[in-house]
Amino acid sequence: MLVASRRCTTTVLVALVAVLPALAVQNPARAGVDPVVRAIESHAHPLRSTEPTGGHDDLRPLGAMVNGATVVGLGEATHNSREFFTMKHRVFGYLVREKGFRAFSQEVHVAAGLRINDYVLHGKGDIRQIMDEEFQGGTALWNTREYLDLFRWMRAYNARHDGRLQYVGNDVDYAGKELFARVDDYARRHDPTLLPQLAGLYQGLRPTTDMETWLREYPQRPLPERRASAERAARALELLHRRGADAMTLRYATFISQVGTMYSFDFNDQAELLKAVQHREQAMADNTVWWSRRTGRTLLSAHNGHVAYGNSRPQYPYRIQGDLIREQIGRGYVNVGFTFYRGAFNASPPGGGPLRRVTVGPAAPGGNEHTLDKVRYRDFILDTRTAPAVARSWLDQARPTRDIGAEYPDQHQPIIALGTFYDVIIHLHRVHAADLL
Repeated sequence: MLVASRRCTTTVLVALVAVLPALAVQNPARAGVDPVVRAIESHAHPLRSTEPTGGHDDLRPLGAMVNGATVVGLGEATHNSREFFTMKHRVFGYLVREKGFRAFSQEVHVAAGLRINDYVLHGKGDIRQIMDEEFQGGTALWNTREYLDLFRWMRAYNARHDGRLQYVGNDVDYAGKELFARVDDYARRHDPTLLPQLAGLYQGLRPTTDMETWLREYPQRPLPERRASAERAARALELLHRRGADAMTLRYATFISQVGTMYSFDFNDQAELLKAVQHREQAMADNTVWWSRRTGRTLLSAHNGHVAYGNSRPQYPYRIQGDLIREQIGRGYVNVGFTFYRGAFNASPPGGGPLRRVTVGPAAPGGNEHTLDKVRYRDFILDTRTAPAVARSWLDQARPTRDIGAEYPDQHQPIIALGTFYDVIIHLHRVHAADLL
């Protein structure tokens, strides 16, 4: 966790930096005058800050890079570093004010999004309690001070403006009680005869415990039982279609069915496991596009590995959410990947367990980050699509890149060609572990 003194120091530094021109920090490693580094420097735009406070002049180049997009995917090179989270807050604030964005979509289960959205829109509930209850299992990574600050900012913005910001989830690892409650509410108001039928069809899949317990126990149920639950959830969706349910209720039922399908695969079989992974990527892409058409222009927050166009694990052939979104909306989707040279993050040990703080040193020679950090700007933005030919040739070559997920260390060594994976890169010299609540 970040200690209070570090937060105070960061605040003072951000206030000072805000009144200075963009910093260009000379790096002694530039003495070799690498033509690739020179080419990147000629095209890079320095970042003044990663904090959400202060002006946005240094983000205007990024605004031009994503101009016209209806969905901007903004990744993270670790799942729990402060600067990735605060930059998402900062970029979203800029896109809201300057580009008319209206929604923040995140790699969390839909029911969590519904509850957080009620707070963001209407001030309903205690946001700390909601986060504690809904950010469990893998999504415990989002239970941080940085996201609390973002949600409170969205709520304050909505209280002051007619334009409404919304928060939505797109993931399918859990069908929370809120989803079932909303389907039941429709039936209660419009067709009460549906209630007993839905109760039977959703038996087994509907949570009767807290989220953490469900996530631990449900995947251990016998495979035939999980497959039967998935089949009944699909029948519930068909039933609601036949009864003329409204579009939103049908989507709630679709979200539930997606979760049922997710757990209908045999996770002990490699081929079946890959089908489950592909199902998740496709469902997240479909949900993101569906939400964006309902809520308006959207910032999608997810790991680099989900917003990308390529798969950093080619030994496991499945298509990535970002590629699937681009397939649906074309140039309406623009993605932004993060890289970093050194720093810290929170992650679980291999095989799972409590989150712990991990620190990694400078990126090794031969990797993408080692070269990027030779650029004279400490932090910068780079459009990979319009880079000079020398830089573009370098960007299109696959090489080792930090792509750290929920567990660390990971036996997988990501090999990524930045220019084919991402439209835009944000490189940060150093990151710190996020502030867990």
